[in-house]
Amino acid sequence: MTQSRKLRLGAIIHGVGSSMSTWRHPDILSDASINIEYYKQQALIAETGKFDLVFIADGLFINEKSIPHFLNRFEPITILSALAAVTSRIGLVGTLSTSYSEPFTVSRQFASLDHISGGRAGWNVVTSPLEGSALNFSKKDHPTHGQRYRIAEEYLEVAKGLWDSWEDDAFVRDKESGVFFDPAKLHKLNHKGENFAVQGPLNIARSRQGQPVVFQAGSSDSGRTLAAKTADAVFTGHETIEEAKSFYRDVKQRAALYGRSADELLIFPGIDPIVGRTREEAERKYKEITDLISPETALKYLGRFFDHHDFSVYELDAPFPELGDIGSNSFRSGTDKIKQKAKEQGLTLRQVALQTASPRSGFLGSAEEVADQVQRWFEEEAADGFIIHSSVPHALDDFVELVVPILQERGIYRTEYEADTLRGNLGLSKPVNRYTKARQEAEAAEQHAGRAEVEAAASAARQG
Repeated sequence: MTQSRKLRLGAIIHGVGSSMSTWRHPDILSDASINIEYYKQQALIAETGKFDLVFIADGLFINEKSIPHFLNRFEPITILSALAAVTSRIGLVGTLSTSYSEPFTVSRQFASLDHISGGRAGWNVVTSPLEGSALNFSKKDHPTHGQRYRIAEEYLEVAKGLWDSWEDDAFVRDKESGVFFDPAKLHKLNHKGENFAVQGPLNIARSRQGQPVVFQAGSSDSGRTLAAKTADAVFTGHETIEEAKSFYRDVKQRAALYGRSADELLIFPGIDPIVGRTREEAERKYKEITDLISPETALKYLGRFFDHHDFSVYELDAPFPELGDIGSNSFRSGTDKIKQKAKEQGLTLRQVALQTASPRSGFLGSAEEVADQVQRWFEEEAADGFIIHSSVPHALDDFVELVVPILQERGIYRTEYEADTLRGNLGLSKPVNRYTKARQEAEAAEQHAGRAEVEAAASAARQG
């Protein structure tokens, strides 16, 4: 670990939570998922804790079995634009699908958010796992897992090209001469590929951070490869530090194969810290949530990962059923992990459903105990940072109030923001505009050729 390496933190604002039953807790706002004041409060708490970013997840398909938060929630770009007005330093990251949107529109949306926020925008690139998504976008079939990732790779190529439409100093805005922009610094993309044909240019300038920060959330083999090629950061999830370290090494090694430095790709596992002033208090908070879950709601939650498969048709206390390829075109890495764990541990359907619906956090205990775990994962290179989920009421408040000061005292987490852009705070460099870079390289080559010509002439003169 280098001396300058610092822990990064993000917070997911997830309304009434990611479970089927958390909304029933008396301390949870039952309308939190569409309560603007709640989102503002959570963003400001995270900014008080010097977090790098807040994150808004999203999905494109629901049915009557979906978790309550998914049934009624804000669209990410809209709510992040609102949060940009009440925050000043924290990054604003939202999910948007490459399978069911157009690159020009999405590039423009995130570039706009980047300008609105002064360079704090980030895009969590997803490929939409649920097959039902196709039904909402006039599509006959949901693309296969492999197709979705091929689309995503080309999509990002287009987006990054569009974000370079304007060089950084293209807009002259000289009132005396009447020159608003330099035409030589405006560029069409003229992309023609397998899935997209996009001329460009984009009708908005580059932002202060050059391009929005690109996050990627897939942990399958295809997802890891896409992240290694194209992402600035990766959202992931692991139950054990051993799994996390293996993932960390694998993705960083893949990045190196594409000529990238390991420092250019940050790994953010999601965790559910349950913090108490004592371990007993933390255990009580966890029990309050698990007591709200029935086997029926747990089965519905489990079914979502398997494309809303109906698990109620199986014997609850029989071994976890053989499902074949069910779920393989949805949350592939997640469903593979669930099936593998059930088989290795001989779990029943009831056990799998309850563990999936309310997993016991590995970051549960007193503030010191949770800080110890965070520090261990960070220093043993299982993570560059964490996305903090709130699985119990006031989880983010507890983490900021009780855990953050310990991490700051230990010297692994900032006490003040280093920059006012998301890239700056994450320690990521600003991408050089491709056209500016090409011109600079051409000018340098021309100067080098000129010097060589002069030196050759001087040498000839001396010999003569």
